[in-house]
Amino acid sequence: MAEINAQVTEVLDKLRPFLQRDGGDCELVDVEDGIVKLRLLGACGSCPSSTITLKAGIERALMEEIPEVKEVQQVF
Repeated sequence: MAEINAQVTEVLDKLRPFLQRDGGDCELVDVEDGIVKLRLLGACGSCPSSTITLKAGIERALMEEIPEVKEVQQVF
């Protein structure tokens, strides 16, 4: 489990500059049974496009890099 958390963190670190450029960020909350739980921060938390960012951007990148990831969910 710690290995998957480390892998997820590594992928998020690659994506983080793109989120920060728009005034946002994300925080890894938990990984459980292949479901990555993220909290969107800053501008990303209230952005109308945050669902697209989460699913089309972050989820796709995580699933491509880490086969164990099945889904990404936003937590508040």
